[in-house]
Amino acid sequence: MSSFGHLNLPDSLHVQQDGEILHVQLARPQKRNALNDETLLGLEQIFTHVPSEVRVAILASQGDHFCAGLDLSELAEHDAVEGIYHSRTWHRVFACIQFGAVPVVAVLRGAVIGGGLELACAAHVRVAETSTFYALPESQHGIFPGGGASVQVPKLIGLSRTMEMMLTGRRVSAEEGATWGFAHYLVEEGAGLDKALELARTIAGNTPFTNYAILQV
Repeated sequence: MSSFGHLNLPDSLHVQQDGEILHVQLARPQKRNALNDETLLGLEQIFTHVPSEVRVAILASQGDHFCAGLDLSELAEHDAVEGIYHSRTWHRVFACIQFGAVPVVAVLRGAVIGGGLELACAAHVRVAETSTFYALPESQHGIFPGGGASVQVPKLIGLSRTMEMMLTGRRVSAEEGATWGFAHYLVEEGAGLDKALELARTIAGNTPFTNYAILQV
């Protein structure tokens, strides 16, 4: 377990504060950073207990993939009713990020699919490396995208494109995704974190009140 203030966080999350910038890293590379319950609840703890001196957070990942979405090994543990409540947990966690205390810059690479795409959509600025690809493959597994894709993704790319992604499960490339609005910046492989740091320093130069007010829009 890693310690963040008085919180005990799962090993699937690494957190480090560098002055006004908080670095949050998904750390399950062997699972393509798939989200299990303890990782979700850990993210909620982090983004509801941001130190007062922090002005901006960077959300990144270990390994070749940002996030492959729901950890399907946990899916069998929930019946239909539990699944509904489980999806509400995802909504709550993503809302903590989207409407939280500080702006979040996400660094995307590799798989950004399912719940991973929903997590990326909760960030305020997204930097994608050229290896990035996007997909909503839940329908191929008999799952409705209940973590927020049906609400958050259309806000970025429109209802028609979202519906097509849900129905076909196809991959959207980094280049196509950037033109659609999934990413604000498209950079070469390995350059995502440097670009995110540049943006984070700019954002940290704003007054905290201004940043917070913008996030509530």
